Amino acid sequence: MSGGFLVSGAIGALLTATLPTHATPSTIVNPPPDRIVIEVATVNGSGCPKDTAQVAVSQDNTAFTVTYSQYLAQIGGGAPPTAARKNCQLSLIVHVPHGFTYAIASADYRGYASLAPGAKATEKASYYFQGSPDTAARTHNFSGPQEDNWQTTDVTDWAQLVWAPCGVQRNFNINTELRVTRGTSSPSSTSYMTMDSTDGSINTIYHLAWKECPDK
Repeated sequence: MSGGFLVSGAIGALLTATLPTHATPSTIVNPPPDRIVIEVATVNGSGCPKDTAQVAVSQDNTAFTVTYSQYLAQIGGGAPPTAARKNCQLSLIVHVPHGFTYAIASADYRGYASLAPGAKATEKASYYFQGSPDTAARTHNFSGPQEDNWQTTDVTDWAQLVWAPCGVQRNFNINTELRVTRGTSSPSSTSYMTMDSTDGSINTIYHLAWKECPDK
């Protein structure tokens, strides 16, 4: 996937409460009427080889989805040591309606874990705007035995949201990671973790919070 890849689309999304800058936390306003448009500037990482990650935006501007098709970390079963950790970094150019800014209020991740007794796995994600020192990061740990779908949700309190700067175009970066370790499991066992659903792809949904930019 290369720069300038234009993405749009319709997905189901949970409405995220949004606040104008002058409002109290109890005030709720609708997201801006114009849809956002996202261009993928770069996509890099062992968990998202070329053309295996796609982005779509909900029609109501409250969420976007990243879909992966080859995101898998594994130990054992003849897998090389480098297969135990996979990552993917997306750099997105987000065009927002005039007069508004946005933040990532929550993110949903799901996949499948096959962990032998004693094996460990980690799912980690971080989000930050280009040139900003503020980074939101969350980590979720898993332990074997496990043979099931998994889902995690990262939620950020309103007071801790990291907002895109008003009036300045800054790329939004998402860095995700899957890691599997043998732990106390048998050396002959195989363990793996995917960002993968039953149809062979994972929809990672990022819910947006909106607020109005202050008048100049």
